[in-house]
Amino acid sequence: MLYPLVQLSYIVASILFIMGLKQMGRPKTAVRGNLLGAAGMLLAVVMTLVWIAQGGVSAQAASFWFIGAGVIIGTAVGAVLALRVQMTQMPQLVALFNGLGGAASVFVAAAELFSRSGGESKAMTSDVLLAIAASGIIGAVTFWGSLVAFGKLQEFSWMKKPFKVPMQHVVNGGLTLIVILLTVIMLQSSSIGIHITLYIFIALIASALGVLLTNPIGGADMPVVIALLNSYSGLAAAATGFVIDNNVLIIAGSLVGASGVILTKLMCKAMNRSIINVLFGVMDGGSSVGNADELYANVRSTTADDVALILETAQRVVFVPGYGMAVAQAQHAVRNLGKMLEERGTTVEYAIHPVAGRMPGHMNVLLAEADIDYDKLLEMDAINPTMDTCDVAIVIGANDVVNPVAKTDPKSPIAGMPIIDVDRARTVIVIKRSLSPGFAGIPNPLFAADNTMMLYGDGKDAVLAIAAALKDASR
Repeated sequence: MLYPLVQLSYIVASILFIMGLKQMGRPKTAVRGNLLGAAGMLLAVVMTLVWIAQGGVSAQAASFWFIGAGVIIGTAVGAVLALRVQMTQMPQLVALFNGLGGAASVFVAAAELFSRSGGESKAMTSDVLLAIAASGIIGAVTFWGSLVAFGKLQEFSWMKKPFKVPMQHVVNGGLTLIVILLTVIMLQSSSIGIHITLYIFIALIASALGVLLTNPIGGADMPVVIALLNSYSGLAAAATGFVIDNNVLIIAGSLVGASGVILTKLMCKAMNRSIINVLFGVMDGGSSVGNADELYANVRSTTADDVALILETAQRVVFVPGYGMAVAQAQHAVRNLGKMLEERGTTVEYAIHPVAGRMPGHMNVLLAEADIDYDKLLEMDAINPTMDTCDVAIVIGANDVVNPVAKTDPKSPIAGMPIIDVDRARTVIVIKRSLSPGFAGIPNPLFAADNTMMLYGDGKDAVLAIAAALKDASR
């Protein structure tokens, strides 16, 4: 009698997942969507625990206590992360979440294999074996690929430059063929011992493949990689659902996988690059911009007082946030400066590039945290046509996403990538610690443009100084 109720609860949970995902498609309903998704997962977990507890089988009872311990430990870890992880570290956290999802799929599939190694267990069918192999392959690639992405995002010194692998594409292709061959042999065998041995080799080779696939990808492509790894974690979960015959896991994994693929496609479109180019291209091409010292010879610096004087007469101001704003935790200072300008009758807007920061939606999350009205956050395609009517564009920690080289230099690593056209504004104020390059590692001619002035310093301190100067000027 309990089994039909559990399956019904899975259907309800799946509906909540779908509704939550739809709600998260709009900023105003995103919080509600998140709560719906969490409610669906809570329902699925609770009903699964009730089902196991009422099974009356000692092995299931033991599993119940293990699951309960896992829930408690996971809740404790999640609470600590929620309280301690800064918004600047959110991309790294997302990468770890993706990786742990992949690792879970690997271990669940392995547990299913080992649980059937007893003589009384039912025979392994081809579809289950295929699902187990898929869980191991996708899960291992996701886990190790996510760890490499985490290291790149965390800017570990030994991961700033990818290690060289001779004929890397050939090596990757060879490892892929080996994994496929082992999977085929696994499907042809009827021995559980051979299944276990082959699965271990499949997981190990897939682990190496995950490292090698992510290693050469540059930091500028990290938003795409994060979205793609998220999709991988969903596909691994869906495959695991087939392994343990769990419908809600299949549906949830499929939703995550599909949404990750869609997001990856959107990120690639925003960068004017194909997913093949991201995965197999190298972001270390040359540029004809010239020597950075020569390019920056005529850079003009400014002060907070001078910026305040310019803002006093501005009718329209556009803030362009980047990862530097996240590092400086300047979003609240930006909000306060924006409010000061609005109180003076100035129109204030925020230009959001799809790949600004280090994960999809990074800038949106930061500005929402500062309670900035979402109606003022304009996507690149919406803001660009009117940038020539902008009196002052204030760039805070952004670099590659405002680099005109993307439009003028076909040899540049970011050639063809759509950018926010801040160079068309009447005055551009760039707040940056130095003239150091962005992820792509190339100079930015915007810094030396005739209508640009550099305000050097920490993003938060610089914005606070501008706000103080503007306040003094109004007295």
